[in-house]
Amino acid sequence: MSHLGTGSGPLLTLQGVEKRFGGVHALKGADLTITRPGVVHVLIGENGSGKSTLLGVLSGQLRHDAGSMRLRGRTVRFADPVAALGQGVAMVSQETAVAPDLTVGENVLLGRGLVRRWSGISRAATNAKASEVLSRLGLDYDPRARVGDLRPDQRQMVEIARALSADASVLILDEPTSSLTDDEVQGLFRAIRQLKEQGVAIVFVSHRIPELFEIGDEVTVLRDGNTVAQGPISDFDGRSLVRAMVGDVEGLASRPAGGSAARGTATAPVALKVAGLVADDAVHDVGLDVRRGEIVGLAGLVGAGRSELLEAVFGSRPLSAGHLEVAGRPYVPSGPRHAIRSGIGFLPPDRKSQGLVLGMSVGSNVTMVQTSRRSRWSPPRRAAAMQAVAEVVASMRLKTPSHEAPVGALSGGGQQKVGLAKWLVCEPCVLLLDEPTRGVDVTAKAEIHAQLRRVAAGGTAVLVSSSENDELLGLCDRVLVMFRGRVVADLSTETATEAELLRLAGGHTS
Repeated sequence: MSHLGTGSGPLLTLQGVEKRFGGVHALKGADLTITRPGVVHVLIGENGSGKSTLLGVLSGQLRHDAGSMRLRGRTVRFADPVAALGQGVAMVSQETAVAPDLTVGENVLLGRGLVRRWSGISRAATNAKASEVLSRLGLDYDPRARVGDLRPDQRQMVEIARALSADASVLILDEPTSSLTDDEVQGLFRAIRQLKEQGVAIVFVSHRIPELFEIGDEVTVLRDGNTVAQGPISDFDGRSLVRAMVGDVEGLASRPAGGSAARGTATAPVALKVAGLVADDAVHDVGLDVRRGEIVGLAGLVGAGRSELLEAVFGSRPLSAGHLEVAGRPYVPSGPRHAIRSGIGFLPPDRKSQGLVLGMSVGSNVTMVQTSRRSRWSPPRRAAAMQAVAEVVASMRLKTPSHEAPVGALSGGGQQKVGLAKWLVCEPCVLLLDEPTRGVDVTAKAEIHAQLRRVAAGGTAVLVSSSENDELLGLCDRVLVMFRGRVVADLSTETATEAELLRLAGGHTS
């Protein structure tokens, strides 16, 4: 059954949509209009603006309290995601939802399309049907391959193919590029363009402003639960979109480069020294110094060894060889607890599974490391701990109803701030950060960057890995480029360019 016909009028309209969660008014009259099949409609807004709630209503995960939704000219109200899917609306969420132990073909047709015969499921017919769906995305994946053996971007494509197998005419992609490399993003965009040609409308959510203009046709901007701007994306530029999202763009674009000269870190003591470090097959003979008050970036493609290097320094990945010093003292990491006691903090890339305990309160998460460092003979000092929590929460402009609120109830940007605050209250000598602003909006990113500059100004050495080269150039004093587990360049951000980082990250050193 095809859902592509629209008759007259817009393909999809949400008007005056409201949604409350207890005392929280998440949507206060939001509007969204997809004009026709075969367009990419960009939905943007700060964390906490109501995007996730609006997507929940559109995909049948939530039922709105007020307002209307019309699809192909008919008023609809989805009771659940199955009902939405029955009307051709499918969603691929930020967290990939595949069955890793099943094959590509089984995942593509999971729940509705496995071809059955009198003797049971026909593997050959199922794989043939899955291949037809994959071909719509220009993919030649082996339908017999195990999904758990695929790259993250390939698993995401399998999810999109599953939505297409249900004859989706409106496909929601929630932060699909947040964990993809530049090459993988372009692969996704090629698939999206093919879907556009086939008449599928895409609702595309991302915090990366440049890619919105590359792939988008229309845009809706949410702020505080309201739609504050919408229309053809050609009517906007990056600055006007940011202004619509945050209300006041002033101060968000100031990203000083070459900060080491301004802070005089060139002659500051070395806080972290690494020489000849080898870890598994991922890191080979890496040497680097990070001085007190300096922010040093790690650039490189996925698989270049950035994350593995940070894990090795923190003691969560075994070393094969190498010499390390922290604040001038020999340091042989035996595990994360030893690293913490040596004055090293580490913010991992996945806040939900690695950085936070979502069911615990904001205060408990912030003081988690500080509490673990306390000697068993030292009495707990709750008042002092809560004062430290209050100070760091205020400095990071964290929006939370109270310190007792569960971290899982905060926005993505709020959760990331808590993950960072957990280390800041400990006042580490060295702070390691892996993708510190992944999946956060432009305001939260600017606030996190400002906090890191303050931390560095206080004398902490910061080593930060990011897949966003513009972030490294705007935040850091120097950038080390990694390729196949080795550091191949050490560049000052006063003179480095994104093109140069891309060239070096690709292995082109001449």
